[in-house]
Amino acid sequence: MDVYTLSLVIIPIILAIIFFLKYSQKTTTPNLPPGPKTWPVIGNIHQLGNKPHQSVAELSKKYGPIMSLKLGTITTIVISSPNVAKQMFTNHDLAFSGRKCPDAPRVSDHYKHSVIWLPVGDKWRDLRKIAVIQLLTNHRLNLSQGLRQRKIDELVEHVRHCCEKGEVVHIGMAAFTTTLNLLSNTFFSVDLGSYDSSDLQEFKDIVWGFSELGGTPNVSDFFPLVRRLDL
Repeated sequence: MDVYTLSLVIIPIILAIIFFLKYSQKTTTPNLPPGPKTWPVIGNIHQLGNKPHQSVAELSKKYGPIMSLKLGTITTIVISSPNVAKQMFTNHDLAFSGRKCPDAPRVSDHYKHSVIWLPVGDKWRDLRKIAVIQLLTNHRLNLSQGLRQRKIDELVEHVRHCCEKGEVVHIGMAAFTTTLNLLSNTFFSVDLGSYDSSDLQEFKDIVWGFSELGGTPNVSDFFPLVRRLDL
């Protein structure tokens, strides 16, 4: 590799590092709550560890119930006090009603049709109204009480049957089957799972895989400028 080709590779990398350093410095503001010192580029990502909830809890003991962290180029405010959280979501609920959408739900634009990720607006209000009226009112919950009781009875019967045959009860699969059938009957009036089906494990793995993909952070969640690179 000659000097010219090498410079074409190294110079963009150096410029990118300088850009990220300047970008992180510009977004720093003295009005933020206290928080740990940040490293260049990565901010406080290195302090989260394998169990971020425990790491954040330990940091909050030092920096207080309202703490700021820098995750890449994203400034994050951590609230670890129940009283502060209650005040935020009762007295200032509209101001904090928005939610930052991570990269995973953006696949196929699913986030544009979800009450979870949509910003407050007409579409969000319509979807929320449908969910509340059709699923969460006392009347609807009372109507589905018999369904919930029936599914619990089926679970108890499955456990009793396994006990009589001396078989091991796989609690995780039994609970998953009960929950799946309760949801499928609520929406489609049909059971999608069976306690005796060996294919249900595959379905459970798929659901678990989706949960992991949705909950796993991407590089673009911390550095939005590289989202187009699909890292």
